[in-house]
Amino acid sequence: MQTSEWLRHCGLARVDGLALLRDVAGLSHAALLAHPETPLAAETLQRLETRAERLRAGEPLAYVLGWREFFGLRFAVSPAVLVPRPETELLVDFALDRIAPERGAAVLDLGTGSGAIAVAVAHARPHAAVWAVDASAEALAVAARNAQALLPADRAGGAPRLFLGDWYAALPADAPRFDLILSNPPYVAQADPHLEALAHEPRLALVGSRASADGLADIRRIVAEAPAHLAPGGWLAIEHGYDQAEAVRALLRDAGLAEARSLPDLAGIARVTAGCLRA
Repeated sequence: MQTSEWLRHCGLARVDGLALLRDVAGLSHAALLAHPETPLAAETLQRLETRAERLRAGEPLAYVLGWREFFGLRFAVSPAVLVPRPETELLVDFALDRIAPERGAAVLDLGTGSGAIAVAVAHARPHAAVWAVDASAEALAVAARNAQALLPADRAGGAPRLFLGDWYAALPADAPRFDLILSNPPYVAQADPHLEALAHEPRLALVGSRASADGLADIRRIVAEAPAHLAPGGWLAIEHGYDQAEAVRALLRDAGLAEARSLPDLAGIARVTAGCLRA
């Protein structure tokens, strides 16, 4: 069977079919366009069909491929972690804007999942000391794999320190006060209709262990305890749902954090809200 024929009959969106052909058959996009008549070996066809069947069942492409690009880096992913999303890059941009390239800042990523935020910051700011927490041992294993694969062994700030547990309670006694606390925590309401479309992703990372009607249970805890873990002048920045910005700003103000502000994603939707501890 030729590549063009497989694309026509695979039952997938063209972009997904092309992604499988690139990953499974090792054919570049240019080669696929220039030579649609390229024959596919029987073994390749079998591997393509196995992956296509998973996609047709609704599994995210990133899980089928085993990776997802985030902030220009190729992160390994599995069903143990959320698929990194473009809007989460806002958190990384926020952090990099507040860390000079040669500065040795202390950064904490709460709910690190695949390690996308922690590793992206560590990659762009090699002198920063990066700490990360997750409640899932399986997720931390993915994060550790990505840190090892994407960061140099002789990184000036050292390897990211990974901890298993419940938010700040996972941190050891010698943890510093942080210049930046970043988090993409569970924020989906327990009855949100979008959960059905996210059935393949870990529920713990979507609604948390304390599912709530408004999705803010974990954000409330993160914000309330943040002042005890921030350095003077340090910032807390949290990703949240499309309709939660006002509520999160109020939580920041109630916790005594100043300069509460929300940042829009590329679609103009407020996706990240931040506040700082007065120096």
